[in-house]
Amino acid sequence: MSDFPLQLRFELQGDDYRLVERVSRRARNLRVEVRPDGEVRLVYPRWVSRSRALAFLHERDGWVREKLGELQQQRQQRAVPRLSWDDSDVLLYEGRRLPLLRLPALGRPQLRIGTEQLELLAPAAMLADAARLETVLRQGLLRQAKLQAARLLEEEAARLGVRHAGLRVNDPRTQWGSCNPGGLICLSWRLLLAPPAVFRYVAVHELCHLVHRDHSSRFWALVGRQMPDYEEHRRWLRDEGTALQDWLPRLQRGP
Repeated sequence: MSDFPLQLRFELQGDDYRLVERVSRRARNLRVEVRPDGEVRLVYPRWVSRSRALAFLHERDGWVREKLGELQQQRQQRAVPRLSWDDSDVLLYEGRRLPLLRLPALGRPQLRIGTEQLELLAPAAMLADAARLETVLRQGLLRQAKLQAARLLEEEAARLGVRHAGLRVNDPRTQWGSCNPGGLICLSWRLLLAPPAVFRYVAVHELCHLVHRDHSSRFWALVGRQMPDYEEHRRWLRDEGTALQDWLPRLQRGP
């Protein structure tokens, strides 16, 4: 399957939405998909011309706008609170919204993760510095995500009988995980915010790519043997994963 990115403007409360065209060897019919992240996909067989596919999209313009409107309404209903650093904050962690508290402490600032709350420990003079507190929070979450990812890969690789070439945890925009040809596995730290079984599913998914590099039926059969209920967690990511991007938005970098 090959992708041809294309920018289209959908006039929906002033927002721009991205259209991705997919020419598929397997597709038998034209179809339009509106993804939970607001991406619009136009999928068509190789024997259908691009002009015909775009005409098909425009014929369904009303339906696309309606679905985008529904998604926007859902995002508003699931609005993520911005951190105010006044001890009224909550943060999503392992699928639960937990209180995020600031506590004065000596020594280096750190994030302490409890079963019922998250605590930022920092010198008293630092507790009013929102930027530094957020840095400590991000670093603490990244560190925890690396620990959990390493544990998951070790356990699941042993069960699968495979070896990966290393682990990298970062904040990709479009993928929850990847496995490059050399066997290096990359995972998103934001999986720490999802239910633990979802994190495990992505780890299993990428490890299975060490055996099958595609998404063939053999690949999915292997995933199923490793994690029989994987479809439930895959569906959670499809339906709820977009909201993970709203917590602690990526820092805007200057030119």
